[in-house]
Amino acid sequence: MPALADTSRRRAGLTLTETLIALSIGAVLLGAVLPDLSDSLRRRHVEGAAAQFETDFAYARGAAVATQQPLRLRFGGDASGSCYVVFAGDPAACSCSVAGAVCGAGGRPLRHVHLPADGSVSVRANVGAMTLDPLHGTVSPTGTVRFTARDGRAVHQVVNLMGRVRSCSPAPVLSGHAPC
Repeated sequence: MPALADTSRRRAGLTLTETLIALSIGAVLLGAVLPDLSDSLRRRHVEGAAAQFETDFAYARGAAVATQQPLRLRFGGDASGSCYVVFAGDPAACSCSVAGAVCGAGGRPLRHVHLPADGSVSVRANVGAMTLDPLHGTVSPTGTVRFTARDGRAVHQVVNLMGRVRSCSPAPVLSGHAPC
C-alpha cells in the first residue's frame, strides 16, 4: 500500500516549457530596459562631472577669500583627454595634463581633474583660465565650462562675475536642466 500512495502524489515543480517561457519573457524585458539604463548612465556621468566642477569652483572661491590670495582655474586638453586644475600662484604657473597638474616655480595645485579621451565625458571652456579675486570673491574673466557626453548631450556651467555658477543644457536638453 505505501507504493500506491507514492504514485498518486503529484510532483511539484516547473516543466521545461514553463521555464523556457519565463526566461524568454525575462530576456525581452531586459532587452527593453538596457538601452534606457545605458542612457541613464551617460547622463549621470555628465551631471556628476558638472556637479564636481561646481563643488571645486565653490571650494576655490571660498579658499581664495579665506587665504586672502588669488586662486586660479586653468583648463586644458590634448589627445589623452581634457582637464582642469585649481591652483595658487602666478597665472601661468600651472597647467593640467594626463600626468596631473604640472606646476612650475611658485605654483601650488589644490585640485586637479582629468577626464580621459576614451571616457564618457569631456570638459572644455570658452576661456583658458579664470582668476578668483580674494578681496571681492569675483571671477575674471567669466566663462562657460562645457561637460559633454559621447552622444553629444551636455551640461554647461556658466560662471558669472560674482562667482556664481548656473547650470543649463543645450539641445538636446537634459531633463531637469534649463535650456541654454
